[in-house]
This record gives sequence, C-alpha cells and structure tokens, in this order.
Amino acid sequence: MANSINDRIQGEIGQNPVMLYMKGTPLFPQCGFSARVVQILTHMGVPFESANVLEDGELREGIKEFSQWPTIPQLYVKGEFVGGCDIVTEMFQNGELETMLAEKGVGAKTGA
Repeated sequence: MANSINDRIQGEIGQNPVMLYMKGTPLFPQCGFSARVVQILTHMGVPFESANVLEDGELREGIKEFSQWPTIPQLYVKGEFVGGCDIVTEMFQNGELETMLAEKGVGAKTGA
C-alpha cells in the first residue's frame, strides 16, 4: 500500500506545477494554516491544484511520510517540496516565494 500512495503523490506533484496538500478545499479550507497558504497563492495569482487529506486517511499519513514533514498543509512546486504554512508565509513576506516561482517558470500575477 505504501508504494501506491507514494506513486499517487509522485504523480500528482509531477503533473501539477503547483500542488497543495491541505485540510479541506481551496473554497472551504478546514484549518487556518491551509486557509493561509490558499490565501497567499490566490493573492499572488498562482494557479494550483490541491488534494484534501481529510477525505483520504492513507493520503494524510502518506504525504507526511513522503516529505518527511509532520504537518499539513504541504506545498510542492515543480515536484519540489517547499514547506508548510510557516515557511510559505515567510517566503511570501520576504519575496522569496515570488522569486522561486519565477525561477521555476510558474506564472504568478502579483499585484493583479
């Protein structure tokens, strides 16, 4: 079973330039940390896909093992783990998130 969830995660982060594993959905986040990351990405105009870990217990545990990161949400850009809410927030505030997205060719529309 571990292989199938790892394959699923690998597929999702490989197919989607920006992938967010979160509690809830972008329209109805189920925790403040997930809501904050959605808010940042939306503010920046970054298109992203998401997966609701609350709908799938195997995914909820599998993503933590996959990234070796204990908390949700988790943001991936171009297959690379960026971090959780605190890291994404800090990167947004100091401009690193916008720089990283630009370097990876992900279109952000900051200021739009």
